[in-house]
Amino acid sequence: MVILHGAGSCKESHHDFARAARSAGLAAVCFDQRGHGETGGALDGRVLEDVATVAAKLGDVPLAVRGSSMGGYLAILAAERLDARAAVAICPASADGLARGLRNREFAFDADVPSLDAFLTEHPLDAAVERLDVPLLLLHAEGDERVPVAHSRELARRARHADLVVVPGGHHRSVQHDAELQGHALRWLRKVVTG
Repeated sequence: MVILHGAGSCKESHHDFARAARSAGLAAVCFDQRGHGETGGALDGRVLEDVATVAAKLGDVPLAVRGSSMGGYLAILAAERLDARAAVAICPASADGLARGLRNREFAFDADVPSLDAFLTEHPLDAAVERLDVPLLLLHAEGDERVPVAHSRELARRARHADLVVVPGGHHRSVQHDAELQGHALRWLRKVVTG
C-alpha cells in the first residue's frame, strides 16, 4: 500500500496507519512528497510520477493507495495509473480547492506554482472518480472545516464502486488517526484486494 500525506504534512503523520497496516499483514510505504518533510525541491506537475516511482519499490504485488486531503485527491488519481486494486481517500481535497489554496499561498510547502496549478487544472477529481474502475472507500468527518463533507458525498455518487463512511463531528484530521476507522479501512482493503 502506498500512503499519501496531505498538503503541508509529512510521512510521519501516517506512521500510525502504516504500523497498523503492517500488523494486518500488509506492506506499506509512506514518503514525503517534493517540498515536504525531508524531501527537497518543490511539489510540481510530476506528482503522479513520484507516486508511481515509490509504488514500484514495493515490487510486483497487488497495490492499494490511501491518502488524506491532498493525499486523498492523489490516491484517487494514482489508483488508475498504478493499476491499483483499491483506493482509500480520507477527506479528499478537490483540485479547485487545492488550486485556490496554492494561489492564495495558504500552504506551507515549496511548490512550482505554475506547474502544479496546471496539473490541478488538468486533473479534476469528478472526472477521475467517474473513470475509476476499482473499489473506493471514502471516509469523511461531518465537522471537517477545510473540505466539506458534501464533496465526498458527491464523489461517492459519481463513483462506480464506492463505499462512504461519514463520521459525526470531528475535524479535517480526526478521521485519519481514528483507530476504529483505521481498522475499518484495513478490513475493507483486505476484503477488496485479496478477496
